[in-house]
Amino acid sequence: MPTIFSKIVTGEIPCHKVGETDDFLAFLDIMPVAPGHTLVIPKQEVDYYFDLEDHLLTGLTLFAKTLAPKIETVV
Repeated sequence: MPTIFSKIVTGEIPCHKVGETDDFLAFLDIMPVAPGHTLVIPKQEVDYYFDLEDHLLTGLTLFAKTLAPKIETVV
């Protein structure tokens, strides 16, 4: 069943993209707890975070790590 996140990935729901690869998407939260609050998600839909294959789980963290310094310079 499609979630709000899968609809964001497909473009059905708009977002303010911060970064994107073939496997991951990063976008600003619509209800941020702090300036620059960014959500980083896999494009593959899974029920639970740890259901991701190891290479995607690792890749998600590395993707987020590359975005952090860029976000800090803007915020």
